[in-house]
Amino acid sequence: INALKEKSIPLIFCTSKTRVEIEEIQLKLHNTHPFISENGGAIFIPKDYFPYGFHFTREDSHYFIIELGTSYAKLREVFNQMRTLLPGKLRGFGDLTSQEVADLCGFSLSQAILAKKREYDEPFILEDGSAEDVLQEIACSSSLQINRGGRFYHLIGHNDKGKAVLLLKELYKRKAEYLKTIALGDSLNDLPMLKVVEYPILVQKPDGSYDPSVKLDKLILAPGSGPSGWCEALLELLNKL
Repeated sequence: INALKEKSIPLIFCTSKTRVEIEEIQLKLHNTHPFISENGGAIFIPKDYFPYGFHFTREDSHYFIIELGTSYAKLREVFNQMRTLLPGKLRGFGDLTSQEVADLCGFSLSQAILAKKREYDEPFILEDGSAEDVLQEIACSSSLQINRGGRFYHLIGHNDKGKAVLLLKELYKRKAEYLKTIALGDSLNDLPMLKVVEYPILVQKPDGSYDPSVKLDKLILAPGSGPSGWCEALLELLNKL
């Protein structure tokens, strides 16, 4: 992170985490760049960040917000239909207590409370993998989709990380003509993001394996997992550029 700051390279979080989860991380890292929440559900751009106007969906006291996702209320409505058709086979974040989310994710209770503040994405556990095709059909009939992340399935609209990254890249290109981008991910729902950058890096899973469903010709394989793998791969690439 210090290397990025020294080179004036923006660090953009693009994750399945909620706005409030990312804001907490941004604060700890003193990171003031835009961020993308909930698998491309929305882009949050700090006010006065870009010196030019652009289209946005809404604004609050801190951000111009570009919404690409479907509202959480709509997602829960469809998710409840799925639960009715497949009783006992799936549980979403909206069905779980904060303590249950903490236990599932290895979070503290305060982290779990932030993780439950969903706006554009319903993570869920599927007890029966054979039901995935049925769920995809239900989602599709409601103009939604299901993506598989590292730990959970995700019910979302027609947003993804790649669409959000592309849009944000266009905004940066207005002030930097020769823009090069790097993305790091470890699972299938990172693939749309990895596809739209110049330097896509696949980080290892905790068990040391790479997700076999993430395939790209120009893919760079990180030598490790988690933050250490992320850091090592990024430093190696930065030294080459």
